[in-house]
Amino acid sequence: MSNKKEDRSVWAIGGMTMVGVGVGIIFVKVSALIMVGSIIIGIGLGLVITAVISRKNN
Repeated sequence: MSNKKEDRSVWAIGGMTMVGVGVGIIFVKVSALIMVGSIIIGIGLGLVITAVISRKNN
């Protein structure tokens, strides 16, 4: 086994996508486009968080 520290910053993308799906499910009866928008916002926030965490670790 290697002692290399694993980079788990990419988990932020999946986590924020799941948050976006959860928020979208709340508003799905109002409009389906709100659900799609919340998923896209979740992916975008996950990418931003991943970039910040990766920069911090390096």
